[in-house]
Amino acid sequence: MIRSFFRRLWHLITIPFRWITKPFQKLRDFLNYEPEDTPIADVFSRTIEEPSILIDHLEALRRHLLRAITALILAVLLSTLFAKQALDWLAVPINGIDQLQAIEVTESIGVFMRVSLLTGFVIALPYIGIEIFAFLNPGLRRRERILLLTAIPAATILFLLGIAFTYFILLEPAIDFLLHFMDISAAIRPANYIQFVTGLMFWIGVAFQFPLIIYTLAGLGFVNAKALLRGWRFAILGIAILAAAVTPTIDPVNMGLVMLPMIVLYFISIGLAAIAGRGRMKKTRSDPP
Repeated sequence: MIRSFFRRLWHLITIPFRWITKPFQKLRDFLNYEPEDTPIADVFSRTIEEPSILIDHLEALRRHLLRAITALILAVLLSTLFAKQALDWLAVPINGIDQLQAIEVTESIGVFMRVSLLTGFVIALPYIGIEIFAFLNPGLRRRERILLLTAIPAATILFLLGIAFTYFILLEPAIDFLLHFMDISAAIRPANYIQFVTGLMFWIGVAFQFPLIIYTLAGLGFVNAKALLRGWRFAILGIAILAAAVTPTIDPVNMGLVMLPMIVLYFISIGLAAIAGRGRMKKTRSDPP
């Protein structure tokens, strides 16, 4: 009886501590979960024998995509509350929104929605990353799971850095070149200007994801630093083609401004790939056969 009493008393005393530690235990179990190691050939054969497995994966993909799209829609609706302030901020390089002249009835609302879409995408980006991770999670090992979880906030930060680079470094010289080319005066339309700015920001933000993508692929064993270093000439050629497609002007100055950070990011990616490769090799050696 006495032993039973003290056991119950200890149970009552430790209830708050168990409540505090329970989330951490669940997080530990979640991170340490290892999927069943099944050969790819067996997976394909099992899928052929039981097509319902593929249907279940497609249904899961549909649910994750639906939630990601819903989050994007809600973020866009939220961003409409401060889209006017964002538009004023984007118009600073041309000396204010008063410099824009709309010539179509629906032009202003189109500009408003385009700005809302970009800001909404930035807000929803972390959640979209979480939905992508949630879809891939059942087949991920512990190291891969931690790698992708770390990549979600890093992707958001890099996208914001790309937007900042575009706004504070690239945008002003690009606009100055376009407006003073051949000394022809220009009446700036809101639709054309905002499409130019938001498109440039989006694609530069995407380009800033390159080191993260390479690091993740290297950590998963799909690429290695030596191969990236050997192919640097082809990489620069690809960067030049991409910069020509992304840059809204054909002058070499603006194209060079786009190419320069991409080239720097590529060589940073090689260093990150080497770090990820060494970490993967150490992990492989430490794992039991």
